[in-house]
Parts: sequence; C-alpha cells; structure tokens
Amino acid sequence: MTTIIQQISLSFIIAVSCAGIIGCAANGNKKSSSKTEIAMTDTIVYADDRAKKLVEKLRRKGITDERVLAAIGTIPRQVFIDKSLVDYAYADRALPIDKGQTISQPYTVAFQTQLLQLRPGDKVLEIGTGSGYQAAVLCEMGMNVYSIERYEALHRKAEKTLESLNYYPKLFFGDGYEGLPDHAPFDKILITAAPEQRPEKLLHQLRIGGLMVVPVGDSRGQKMMVIERTGPDSFEESEEGRFIFVPMKEGTEEN
Repeated sequence: MTTIIQQISLSFIIAVSCAGIIGCAANGNKKSSSKTEIAMTDTIVYADDRAKKLVEKLRRKGITDERVLAAIGTIPRQVFIDKSLVDYAYADRALPIDKGQTISQPYTVAFQTQLLQLRPGDKVLEIGTGSGYQAAVLCEMGMNVYSIERYEALHRKAEKTLESLNYYPKLFFGDGYEGLPDHAPFDKILITAAPEQRPEKLLHQLRIGGLMVVPVGDSRGQKMMVIERTGPDSFEESEEGRFIFVPMKEGTEEN
C-alpha cells in the first residue's frame, strides 16, 4: 500500500519449493511440482510478457532474491485490481483498491519481501491483507501465511481472489494492532501500512530471532525498519530507506 521514495537492495537468494500442506501454498501436486522445476532450472513461468518486463525492471532496481522475482513474475497482478485499471496491472506503481487503500507498487512488495530474509516454511504474519497480492507472493514462495485485515469488505474480497488462484493463507478480519496472539510466535511479521510508532504489541508476537519489516512514521513519510527480536524484551533495528504508506489505523470497519 505504498508509493516508493528511495531504493535499497538486499541480497538473500535461496531456491525453495512450494509446500502446499503448510497453510497457503497452492492446492494440489501440479503447483508444487511446478515450483520445484522453477527452483532447479532458474526459470520463471511468467503470467504474461508484461510480467516478464516487470521482473526485469525490478532486477535493475536492485531486487536480487530470485524467489521473490519468480513469485512476482508468476502471479497475475491484474486479478487483484479493478478491471478499469487492468492496463496498469504490471506498471511499477501503486494502484487504488476499495476503502481508500492501495495495492502496493511491485518494487515495494519485492523490497519488503526481500527484507524479510525468508526461509523455507517460515510462519509469516502480514498486517494489512488489502487486495491479497502480498499474501499471494508469500504463498507462491511456500510460506505459512497468516494475514489480518481491518476492513471486512477487503478481507472477504481478498479471500475470494486468493481462492480463485488456489492460494489458501489463513485470513482474519480484525485489528492489526492486536495481531494474532493466539497464533504467535511468528518467524516474520510484515506490516503494509504505517504506524507512527514502533508496534510493541506486535513485536512481542515475534519469536526470538524473528524479524519484523515495518514502515514507521507519519503522513510526511516513513522509515522502512527491520527489527529483530533478540531476547524476551530486547530488539535491534536498522533503517532501510524512506517510503510513503497509507497510515495504519486501529479498530475494524464492518461491511
């Protein structure tokens, strides 16, 4: 849910196959076999030619994690946006969705996902399901995905969209600031809207050694932070560029 301001690269490349059993990878053996082939041959089964051009652009902008690039190249982004915007589906820009929210710029999706330093089967909590596109990327990479959305309409629409692509993350309608304590701890937490302060309650839902990627700041701009939980009450953080995200709001909105 963003517009990019600055680019930063981070290299973390591991080939990984998609494990459908662990929560959100695609349903059935055919998809799992396809992911194994991609990992072995270093090729991408692109959604279409526009997706290929997008991936090439992301490489030029510094995205180096081939698993992230493969997921973005494979997923049909046009499914997650309004039909009136389909011509812009593979443009490297944020696009509007319902409830005054946006589907993030592909570079931002790739950048945040790369910062997570994902390992096979990581248990990932996403705050802000939105259109479901980021959850799809995580699912395509074989992660065990939990995602929470404060807008009921977006939650229900994302669920249908993801199911149409045979992705089955664990989706929740609720307050992102509360997280999912009953399902904690998580290996990684990804926040796709901007809190003004570091979200302490969510940080304590990380396992020790886990990472959170979150844009922190006000409407004038935010710092992309990577925060590692190093102990029961200790954290280390680094700044990875400046962005503009929609603000992270408390509570929920039905219908």
